[in-house]
Amino acid sequence: MTPRYEIIGVVGLPEIRTGDDLGRLIVLGTAAQATPLRDGDLLVVSQKIVSKSEGRVVRLADVTPSTAARAMARELGKDPRLVELILGESRRVVRMDKGVLLVETHHGWICANGGVDQSNVDLDAASLLPEDPDRSAQLLRERVHGLTGMDVPVIVSDTFGRPWREGLTNVAIGVAGLQPIRSYIGVRDPAGHTLQATLLALADELAGAAEPVMGKLSRIPVTIVRGLAFERAEQTSKALLRDPSRDLFR
Repeated sequence: MTPRYEIIGVVGLPEIRTGDDLGRLIVLGTAAQATPLRDGDLLVVSQKIVSKSEGRVVRLADVTPSTAARAMARELGKDPRLVELILGESRRVVRMDKGVLLVETHHGWICANGGVDQSNVDLDAASLLPEDPDRSAQLLRERVHGLTGMDVPVIVSDTFGRPWREGLTNVAIGVAGLQPIRSYIGVRDPAGHTLQATLLALADELAGAAEPVMGKLSRIPVTIVRGLAFERAEQTSKALLRDPSRDLFR
């Protein structure tokens, strides 16, 4: 058979609120559109609805910026309340320049604005990343298993920028139930060369593959990945973080 897999958007999900049973809504949504989950499926779920369900949306009116946040906001041309939220989500500031605040989050991700985002939330609010996206993915996996009896791996995705390249792409910030990296180290290629350093970020690739279906404005926050052979594992997204000792850019 010709190798192939498909990305199926889950449409018709309601606006997600704090405390919503996200796993149940996803299972019902897949069934309602006649694409119920199957064994071998994988879910890619937008960080935004996970954050909403976990109460990680903050009203800016409730934020009091510190003196440091106000000073940085003046330099960056940003709302000081947003800067305060970014600092609260960060281990350290990596760089601040050209209106961009690049930080390392408490999860270890290095990204603009610490994942604090105002898209697809009320005008006077901002969403924060889940406190533990891997745990969020695992809880979704367990809930889906409880409802369907199937072990469906889950990727929680978010949109990141990339050094040296224009445009944003989705990456995996939470992983449960699959091996996030596919290693070819030690494998011989067709020419007979033994591969020495080939590690493919499968979870990131699947998050990116799902994004054109999900879209930024299409209100499709969940997709099913169907027909792909992948390795199951009890790994997390931490496997995707490069150790600082091997990072040429720190």
